[in-house]
Order: sequence, then structure tokens, then C-alpha cells
Amino acid sequence: MNFDLPESHREIQRMVRELCLRHVAPHARKWDEEERFPHEIIPVLAEQGLLGIRIPEEYGGSGLDTLAYAVIVEEIAKFDGSLALTVASHNGLGTGHILAFGSEAQKQKYLPKAAKGEWLAAWALTEPESGSDASGMRTTAVRRGDGWVINGSKMFITQGSVGGFCVVLALTEPAAKQRGITAFVVEHGTPGFRASRHLEKMGMRSSDTCELSFEDCYVPDENRVGELNMGFIDTMKILDRGRVSIGALALGLGEGSVDAAIAYAKDRKQFGQPIANFQAVQWMLADSRTELEAAKLLLYRAAVMADSGVRYSSEASMSKLYASEAGSRACSRALQIHGGYGYTREFPVERHLRDAKLCEIGEGTSEVQRMIIARHMLGMAR
Repeated sequence: MNFDLPESHREIQRMVRELCLRHVAPHARKWDEEERFPHEIIPVLAEQGLLGIRIPEEYGGSGLDTLAYAVIVEEIAKFDGSLALTVASHNGLGTGHILAFGSEAQKQKYLPKAAKGEWLAAWALTEPESGSDASGMRTTAVRRGDGWVINGSKMFITQGSVGGFCVVLALTEPAAKQRGITAFVVEHGTPGFRASRHLEKMGMRSSDTCELSFEDCYVPDENRVGELNMGFIDTMKILDRGRVSIGALALGLGEGSVDAAIAYAKDRKQFGQPIANFQAVQWMLADSRTELEAAKLLLYRAAVMADSGVRYSSEASMSKLYASEAGSRACSRALQIHGGYGYTREFPVERHLRDAKLCEIGEGTSEVQRMIIARHMLGMAR
């Protein structure tokens, strides 16, 4: 049993770190303060293949595995959680749904543009009154001629206003509830489809997050992704890999905060010596490193399982649950080590802590992850 990353993945890790040091670290604080989506970084990401991580080379992507996907998101998150979220959601949700369940025509139309960064991908499941209970959605898609008319709204949608296309989940057979949900791809600019409200957030402030509205939005049947009424079942599979990416995001935020805390503890002097000499500080660092290493093992195991073809829903939930909570704890300890300075925006630990909280909520809350794990343990999982 080998616990080391393959050299190919370490090379990817080094490439992403170099990119972030050059193009992300100098600007992340400003992007956050301005709450502005950094359009200028998109061509840089595309050039390095980071917008088509899992897209096969035949469609213009990098054709990498889930472990590489996790490593990339983890590394970006050490510098900017918002940008890591953009990369994670674009690769894992919007493009991931088409990659897994789209028709050949849909793959040829959308995946090359996604890989090139010409079209960012959004994915719309959550609604204003339908969060953890995703099956309680109200957005509908009604047959009309050779297509469908979509009406409803979606909430907390990443890339909602900057995405070139959005995979939308809607009820096509309302009486069947979750067994009557279908996915559709809707392009930006389609009449009746708009970003109705930009959301102001505690963290992830330079990630585009919107409420979407659909008002008599017509799409042809060729825009239906996957089989009719199979959208919810397909979504559960998409979320498994998505949870791995959010776990990686939390892990990276925690690691970035620990790195910053180590540097600060060695430099900051109190009572005539560096605070790194104090046992209280050492124990906080030790606890964070131990928890993050444990999170990494859970996360990388789930990523490898995703590529092996075995069922990994429980493992994905465990990795996401533990990594998100360990990442938040690590960020909180790092801020504590910084003391009053950590509470200012002068140091990145303040931003990391705000960003990390989302990881305990998005892609299924910690409470939902515990429910999924328990159901697998008790033989109640479908």
C-alpha cells in the first residue's frame, strides 16, 4: 500500500503552485475585497488545462483522473478559496454532468468550449426553499412541442451570471417527486433565463454566486441531459465526486492557514522570544497538522475509489465531512495564533476562515453527510 502521490500528480501540484504564486497570491486579497469575479485569470487557467481537468483529450481537455482533480483544487485553495471553488464547480458539476450523462452531440458542443474557458459551466439544483431536501424543488419543465418550457428559480448558483451554460434540474413529473426530475442544459442568453440577484456572502466573495430565474424559458428536447426523470439519480452521482472536490478545497484552505501560522509564529516575538517556542502554539499547530493529514488520507482514498468504478458514496461523504470540519478548525487555530493581527484583513488567515465555513454547507451540509454515512452503516442506503 503506497500512500505517496504518484510523480505525475506531484508534477501537477508543482505546476499549480507556481501558477498560484505568480498569478493568484498577489491578487486574491483585492479580488475578495472588491467582491469581483476575476475574469482575467480564466485564460491563464485554461492555458494550463485547469478548466478541462477531467474532460477527455478528444474534447480538448486534460483527461486527468479524480485524484489529480482533488490535488489541483487543494493547491489553489491554499492561496484563494474563491478561485478553487470556481475551478471545482466548473470541472465537477456543470461539465461533469454533461461528461457523465450528456449525449455525444452535447459533449462535442459544450466540453471543448468549457476546456478552453470560452464558456464557464454552472449547475443549478438548490432553490430558495429547497436546500438539503433537493427533492422538494418547485422548478418545472413542461413539454411544449419538440421542447420544454422551464419556470422557477434557483439559489446559490456558482458561476450563475458568468457561466456560458447551466445544467438545470427541473420537475418533469411533479407527482413522482425525486423520481420525476430531469436535467437540461440552458445557454446564457436564452430568453427567459437570467441571473436575477447577485448574493453578498461572508466568504468566497470573488466567486460568482447568484439566484437564477426561469420565466417561460424554452429549450429544445436536444438540451435534455440524460434520460427523462433520471435527473435526481444522476445528480446523486455527480454530488459524490463534487464532495471530494469540496473536501479538497477545505483541506487546501486549512493547509494554507497552517503554513501562514508557522511563518508568523517563527517571526512574531512576545515575552522576548518567538511565539513558536510556546507550547500552546505548538499544540495548536500539531493538532491542525494531524487532522489535515487524516483528512488528506480520507480524501485521496475517495478520489482513487471514484476512478476505480466502485461505489464510494459513503467514502466521499466521510472525506468531505472530516476535511471540511478539520479545515475550519485549522483556519480558526491559525487566526488565533496570529492574535489581533489575524482578525484584520492584513493577513490571509482571516479570509481563509471565512471561506472555509462554506465547505461545511455546500455540496451537502455536515449534517447531511452524517446522515449518508449512517445510512450506509445501517444498510439503509439505496
